[in-house]
Amino acid sequence: MSNASLELLAQSAQARRENHPEDANRLLTEAVGLCRRGDAPGQLAAALCALGQIERDLRSGDVALGHYEEAAAIYRAEGDALKLSHTVRHLGDIHREDGRAELAEPCYREALEIYRAHSGETPALELANAIRGYAILQGETGKAAEAANLWREAGELYAAENVEAGVAECRRRLDFIDRGLPNS
Repeated sequence: MSNASLELLAQSAQARRENHPEDANRLLTEAVGLCRRGDAPGQLAAALCALGQIERDLRSGDVALGHYEEAAAIYRAEGDALKLSHTVRHLGDIHREDGRAELAEPCYREALEIYRAHSGETPALELANAIRGYAILQGETGKAAEAANLWREAGELYAAENVEAGVAECRRRLDFIDRGLPNS
């Protein structure tokens, strides 16, 4: 990635931390443009994922979807399995959040399949987050037993990583399932 695009990515990350998503969007759009003129597809994919996250922050799920889909195609072509898995998981999240369970499920399944196939390289938190999204989807589609198994697995991973908020969410959702309540 060029120094200019790296600087834009750093500035956009700062803008996001300071809760200025419009500024981050502008900076990332410029970074993507610079990356498109270069010859480093992996760097373009990373910039597209960052831009996709900003679009999600701005509640532009369909725009974000396009960025993540392009990034996933690049990672797939480049053979970068873990970055592909992370990106596909975000695609699943967007589809789930927009009520497209039939499109979300294959994304989560693919992400989990990749993560599990690369278990020695997969960060536990990445796996936990993918399992979390799939557990939410299973609960929303009325598959309580499957959701419960996923929440237990995610809870163990969050506990191992000392992510208290994740552990608490898993316990809360399991309690809802045990009590026959909606999984939210």
